[in-house]
Amino acid sequence: MTTAELRELNMRIEAETGFLTDLREGMRHRIIGQERLTELLLTGLLSGGHILLEGVPGLAKTLAVKTLSALIDGQFSRIQFTPDLLPADLVGTIVYSQHEEAFRTKKGPVFANFILADEINRAPAKVQSALLEAMEEHQVTIGDETFALPNPFLVLATQNPIDQEGTYALPEAQVDRFMLKAIVDYPAKNDEVAIIRGHLSGEIKEAIRPVVSLSDILHARQVVADIYLDESIAYYIADLVNATRRPAEYGLDELQRYITFGASPRASINMALAARTTAFLHRRGYVVPEDVHEVAYEVMRHRIGLTYEAEADEVSSDTIIASIVNKVKVP
Repeated sequence: MTTAELRELNMRIEAETGFLTDLREGMRHRIIGQERLTELLLTGLLSGGHILLEGVPGLAKTLAVKTLSALIDGQFSRIQFTPDLLPADLVGTIVYSQHEEAFRTKKGPVFANFILADEINRAPAKVQSALLEAMEEHQVTIGDETFALPNPFLVLATQNPIDQEGTYALPEAQVDRFMLKAIVDYPAKNDEVAIIRGHLSGEIKEAIRPVVSLSDILHARQVVADIYLDESIAYYIADLVNATRRPAEYGLDELQRYITFGASPRASINMALAARTTAFLHRRGYVVPEDVHEVAYEVMRHRIGLTYEAEADEVSSDTIIASIVNKVKVP
């Protein structure tokens, strides 16, 4: 890409990112002290990638997803996952209409632009399998018919890491479908005081109106697709992901005993997509290594299998990613 083309792209991005201010302000109105969470939600939204939010109860995971959906003029469905949930409760089923004297398809709540899968790890394998097709293929099969899902279609799932009773571990195949896994942490003390005051005054509970249309989101995705990603950055992403599979090749022999399997090629694709979106959020027409670093943990932390030895030594996937990011040569 020439300098003139890059300058033109930067000007185009500057003109197309005005709605980001409205979205960020709308999120701050309700979500206090979770700026990183907001940026990750925007990254998934503009990349077309599903997001898994993990954190203890009460950290505004559900509220953040509902707030983002309320700011966008689209269809929103909240599905509370429970152990007795059936696939038909999610995707729909075929019912017989006595009035019409015929069978007809009754579509489920998954037919929406934004799906909040609350406590996703509480549903059994059959329900997870039904959601898997929707997440990957953006379509649902009911009986003999296949129905396309709305565009855009985004699954934003939450799970509680500390409550194990009545939960099911998500299959690796489904976890891999999530572009990002965000760890939601406690707010700072000053932010918590602001949260208290906001709830007491009623400001946080005020209704939120849409500030962005679905066409704005789809148009922004087209702009993101034009952001320049140099070949050296692509090789850098491939090195980061490959280091999770063969750490010894990168001088990280000590990590070999902690990893059962590394990140899939889907991690490389998603890291490139997320890095381009990060550049867009920074109003830049090209990707730099810092954009990759900004999303590396969220893209790879749920795609690395840990051995029992890693658990015994209290080595997490984030620890492994930190070692890889510090070791692999930056272009």
